[in-house]
Amino acid sequence: MQKEYSVKGMTCQGCKAHVEEALQKLVTVDEANVSLEKEQAEIRFHQEVSLETLQEAIGDKYSISPKNVSDEKHTTKKESSPVEAEPIPEEQSKLKQLQPLFLIFFYITAASILINWADFNISDWMFDFMGLFFIVFSFFKFLDYKGFPSSFKMYDPLAKILPAYAWIYPFLETALGLFFLFRFQTDIALIATLIILGITTVGVSQSLFSKRKIKCACLGTALNLPMTEATFTENTIMIVMSVIMLIM
Repeated sequence: MQKEYSVKGMTCQGCKAHVEEALQKLVTVDEANVSLEKEQAEIRFHQEVSLETLQEAIGDKYSISPKNVSDEKHTTKKESSPVEAEPIPEEQSKLKQLQPLFLIFFYITAASILINWADFNISDWMFDFMGLFFIVFSFFKFLDYKGFPSSFKMYDPLAKILPAYAWIYPFLETALGLFFLFRFQTDIALIATLIILGITTVGVSQSLFSKRKIKCACLGTALNLPMTEATFTENTIMIVMSVIMLIM
């Protein structure tokens, strides 16, 4: 027998692969085909299993429910209507999704200014900003450490070639953050920042140019952030700061 299910929560090919693999591991499932675009799964059983079993298999990050045919027809009818949806709500939705990123940048900037408020020095401020940036961003990656590599490998060129790099990346960010905050081997840390973020920025640029709708792993997978120009901008800021500090 074969049934269709709706699957919510998938944001990239890594999510799709995880859900598909988890379903196929069930002993009663002969075949599972998952579509990221349609947010659905076609499952062929030799013995039907409960919805609770399917949900437990894919994990709490995703939700699975029976495909509602009436809803699908209603959606198709609505999409064929001559009245098109206005783009403004979509832009507002994207800004709302990026709100955590903007807030984090604001707090990092404010904190680094307050640290140097008594005797402000541009070099110290940059080091503290970069240090806090790496510490905070690595913290969010560690919130879902097991889920981070699959999302990161979707766009980082080095992680695609060396999967182990995706697993050590959060540790590299933590180390760089401590180097900057404690002013330890800052030249080495600056060069490492240029290399690491330079590689990632290449992957981000390729994803943006190809208009691929994937999830940004800059804040790990705990937050559902889309890959946008904001991701490119945050990397560029850090790269520019590193260049400035190296030539000062």
